[in-house]
Amino acid sequence: MPALVQSLLETDLYKLTMQQAMLHQMPANTARYVFACRNAPAFPLAQLADEVNAELDALCTLRFTPEELAFVRALRFMKPDYIEFLRLFQLNRDFIQVRTEGERLVIEAEGPQLHVMPFELYVLPIVQALYQRPLSTPDTVPEMRRRLHAMIDRAQERLAAMARSPQPPRHPFSLFDFGLRRRYSAAWQQEVLQTLGERLPEQFKGTSNLHLARQLGLTPIGTMAHEWLQTFQAMPGVQLRQSLVAALEAWVREYRGDLGIALTDVVTTPAFLRDFDLYFAKLFDGLRHDSGDPLAWAAEVDAHYRRLGIDPRTKRKVFSDGLRLDTTALDIYEALCWRDDQVVGFGIGTALTNDSPHGALNIVMKLLSCNGLPTAKLSDAEGKTVCEDARFLRYLRHTFGVDSEPTPA
Repeated sequence: MPALVQSLLETDLYKLTMQQAMLHQMPANTARYVFACRNAPAFPLAQLADEVNAELDALCTLRFTPEELAFVRALRFMKPDYIEFLRLFQLNRDFIQVRTEGERLVIEAEGPQLHVMPFELYVLPIVQALYQRPLSTPDTVPEMRRRLHAMIDRAQERLAAMARSPQPPRHPFSLFDFGLRRRYSAAWQQEVLQTLGERLPEQFKGTSNLHLARQLGLTPIGTMAHEWLQTFQAMPGVQLRQSLVAALEAWVREYRGDLGIALTDVVTTPAFLRDFDLYFAKLFDGLRHDSGDPLAWAAEVDAHYRRLGIDPRTKRKVFSDGLRLDTTALDIYEALCWRDDQVVGFGIGTALTNDSPHGALNIVMKLLSCNGLPTAKLSDAEGKTVCEDARFLRYLRHTFGVDSEPTPA
């Protein structure tokens, strides 16, 4: 059976944009990333350890091809020296270890951050696909196909009803695929994207998956992930209280107007907005929501923009937290775009690429330390906070004035 990952381009755009910025601004960083499963699997994931090891062996033989490098080079924000770095790049098997602890599957990547940060976007789809194999039956894909088309039918009905209203939305509904990390399989993700392109050609705007963007002629979508802002919690010479400011400054310095969507929930949105002053609010095109109540978040962001004298309707909001096309995404669209004339976009993942009757694993692989120091993601929703050092987490809360765990989303 062929390896699950056939190309190093089977990753999300934001991995490359962050890696390029790290190459230019923090090439000596070291880091540790750890795999975690947030829900209960149907069988112990430890059973997958041997297969995961075999897939990682194959993964670490891959190199970027000349055609793939040409595709990345054509993105205007990619620099020539980074393309040369990718030409030489190969994942090092010594930097990632797989073991079992009882029924748990333990995967840790540790080493130079430039060389270990890419593992996440290969490990997660590998584990997900291996998990789905023994659960799948001949009816699984046909059932997912039926569900996908039914979801699109319902979305089309809602969009058509809005279009027929006396005051239809001025801004179109914009959908992006963010489903690589937890996809059912590579073949299924490709079918989903082809189906979206055929049935929702005006709404479907692109994918985070660079390989499928190249294969299908789609726009690659993505900017930064939590790990970018977390990294600055452990950067030499950066005070913890200034870590968000330093991360945003470094992003602007690297991309100078490109990739202008910032992620707000690394130390909670209220703390982020205290540092997101007029300077940053004018430099960034908009913000991305990834945890907590989306409409409450939007109201909080709008109030912040207004305090700065900025019309919120001039800034984009991107939503990417556990969305469904036919329900939650369109609910937000109706509330913010149809009623309030705002510019919004929706990155939808698992509900599109792994709406399996057997259920998807809720898996992540997060940055837990950098340069030998702990890091944390302090989310807007209960249960999504990530940190293995309780003392550092208390210090981070105190430093940013975050008193308690957020309420459930």
